Amino acid sequence: MDKSPPITGRCYCGKTRFSVSALPSVVSYCHCSDCRRVSGAPVAAFAAFADGTVRYTPDPGAPVSHFDGVERWFCDACGSPLGARYDYLPGQIYVPLGLIDQAADLPPSLHSHAASGMPWLHIQDGLARNEKSARDTLRPGSAQK
Repeated sequence: MDKSPPITGRCYCGKTRFSVSALPSVVSYCHCSDCRRVSGAPVAAFAAFADGTVRYTPDPGAPVSHFDGVERWFCDACGSPLGARYDYLPGQIYVPLGLIDQAADLPPSLHSHAASGMPWLHIQDGLARNEKSARDTLRPGSAQK
């Protein structure tokens, strides 16, 4: 990314805005059914930021959790997914790429859960494809940038 922080964004209706004081540690596509359902898209894309670097205005309140170890925040006015935390990826918050104003400057660097992808969706980008989870790659301090 050529731009330096802050990174900014907002939900669909604009009620909830955010800024991020650091660059993402990784940007990834995710093809798992959970991410597809929460995004409403055939593939989701997220930027991972270190905890404490993302500031929402207003505060999105308590997270929603439908699965052990996964917390998600949504705009209370329009329902946009604002971010997620995963116990198995500590120290990070994942923000949907589509909410970020500078998304064009944050290309994904890998695919997670590629084996779960829609058979009719063909993203020909040459990026690494993890057939299942990319947990080892997505953890803070990994070699992936």
